[in-house]
Amino acid sequence: MSDTISQRALNRATLARQLLLERSTLAPRTALERVAGLQAQWPKPPFVGLWTRLARFKREDLSNLLRRRHAVRATMMRGTIHITSAKDYLAMRSVMQSVLTRGLSPAREQIAKLDADAVLAAARTLFGEPRTFEDVRNALVTKFPKAHDRALGHLARMMLPLVMIPVDDDPWSFPSVAQFQLAESWLKKPIATTTDPSALVLRYFAAFGPATIADAQSWSGLQALRAVVEKLRPKLRTFRDERGRELFDVVDGPLPHEDTPAPIRFLQEFDNVLLGYQDRTRILDDTHRPFVLLPGLRVASTILVDGRVAATWKIARMKKRASLSIQPFQKMSKQTTADIAAEGMRLSEFMEPEALGHDITWSPVAKK
Repeated sequence: MSDTISQRALNRATLARQLLLERSTLAPRTALERVAGLQAQWPKPPFVGLWTRLARFKREDLSNLLRRRHAVRATMMRGTIHITSAKDYLAMRSVMQSVLTRGLSPAREQIAKLDADAVLAAARTLFGEPRTFEDVRNALVTKFPKAHDRALGHLARMMLPLVMIPVDDDPWSFPSVAQFQLAESWLKKPIATTTDPSALVLRYFAAFGPATIADAQSWSGLQALRAVVEKLRPKLRTFRDERGRELFDVVDGPLPHEDTPAPIRFLQEFDNVLLGYQDRTRILDDTHRPFVLLPGLRVASTILVDGRVAATWKIARMKKRASLSIQPFQKMSKQTTADIAAEGMRLSEFMEPEALGHDITWSPVAKK
């Protein structure tokens, strides 16, 4: 009989696994592996993600990892762009291919008309060195003039293991139009060929557990993981949540007491704790979902108060000053407001170090 674990205890487990209960002294590359990567749809968010998780994190810490090829920015879980360690990318990329192949479906009619093998062979040659997708697409159109140009690019993007190339002259490591290169060429190492998701599933439960099979599928984009989890069951411990659902976990995953204090934390857009689960109620109230899960599959930058999403935030540069705007979801105590302002000021100084001043503005409580 599995033990029952409370919703609040699940919250604290997630915060502990995701380095959000206290700032960690882990090296940035180790931290990326501990939290199973950070979504990087845009260049800036992962810098925030590590800043809020690590003690003494500096912007150049992540930039150096990328430039030294110890970390990569590439399409991974859910078919979305992540920053992972190079080691994790090489180990996990083949496991993710089934997810990326399903991502071809929006253009399947046009792609079906292509000689896919010939297109991918040509694209592989082109991406042997850094190139933008526009350059590669133009070259492919010249070689396959009767093909749909977008279909050519989409096929290459989803079927080839490509990484984005960092640059030295951008404070967030990537320009608005990035170049891509085959991972094997950039990293000078081969990608593991195994497609067995067992190791990835164990990594998921270590970074997000205790969690359901549906949660693991939602995070990864992989399907039919029940058979994989059943095979792994002897290596896992199990719980039941307050709704009676079976949860799985690695045997040594931390489970802090549910009354463990949780500090104020500013989370990046698309943060792991919001995208790591099908059921987000351990971290986000259903009534607050419309303020966080936005149109166009966007996920807002958020603030945790006592471990739960309680506000959203944005930073904008206004001439020589930086302005942090905060929109709470409920009334807050003076102490909580002061704590958020103090943490927000530190974040603003990290994000906009060249600003001559930093302001914080509070919007009215969000309403539907």
